[in-house]
Amino acid sequence: MAKNPAAKNRRRGRGVPGAGPGHDTATEPVDGGLAELVPDRERPGAWTLLIDGAPQSHVDLDDPTYLSFPYQRRLGHVADLVAPAGRPLHVVHLGGGAFTLARYIAATRPRSTQQIVELDAPLVQLVRRELPLDPGARIRVRSADARAGLAKVPDGWADLVITDVFDGARTPAHLTSAEFLADVRRVLAPGGGYAANLADGPPLAHLRAQIATAATVFPELALAADPAVLRGRRFGNAVLLASDRELPVAELTRRVAGDPHPGRVEHGRSLRDFTGGAVVVTDANAKPSPVPPPGTFD
Repeated sequence: MAKNPAAKNRRRGRGVPGAGPGHDTATEPVDGGLAELVPDRERPGAWTLLIDGAPQSHVDLDDPTYLSFPYQRRLGHVADLVAPAGRPLHVVHLGGGAFTLARYIAATRPRSTQQIVELDAPLVQLVRRELPLDPGARIRVRSADARAGLAKVPDGWADLVITDVFDGARTPAHLTSAEFLADVRRVLAPGGGYAANLADGPPLAHLRAQIATAATVFPELALAADPAVLRGRRFGNAVLLASDRELPVAELTRRVAGDPHPGRVEHGRSLRDFTGGAVVVTDANAKPSPVPPPGTFD
């Protein structure tokens, strides 16, 4: 009989998510390492997902519209602005985490239909069991490779595709190429948006290459990040937004600047200048980027 590590934790008196205020961390091995669901002591219904000690997601079951991490807030702004307020969306999430953005969209845009593609099946099982989704939400979760899952989405189905996939501290190479982004555009409906959570540090070669690659597929781009990250002063997250239509840059800029941890939005000429002579990534030359030392993620 297979052992249930979560059950073992309970026998040791460790708390279980969903058990009410005062519960403790739940720990379970998953494919990506050791997963921990750590309670937020300041928000009784909130949890942080860590993998091998590194924060991955924060989710508030009592208030799914609350987004704690700066990169999650920036992705939330994109979801808010991709279509008129309240309109249901068709969304593909490549990478699941604690399903934070899917919960956010389900709460802010009822009747949305969403697909989550997450490779780490034990992580999916842990999150679904301990931080259950609203049974009334139209959210389907599939355990599969992100690119393989994307290939099964019909042409023009999605209003929004969100990529939030990491292997260590970088996006896997096969999710960085022009061919991958061409499949993203195939899946998007006209006027739809693509948002990617990226991470990089000095000299920002990976981030510059991702922007240059996206520019070969999408005519409109914007980038939101902490100014210190954009200046190459530290490692951190940046959210890339792409579309075939004009982006709501002014409103995105206002929202990002007004966040608890203010960010900056680059677009147009300043974003083109930022890429410099970055090399466009294709399947033929996609290679894993060196993983930097552990650092603080936004």
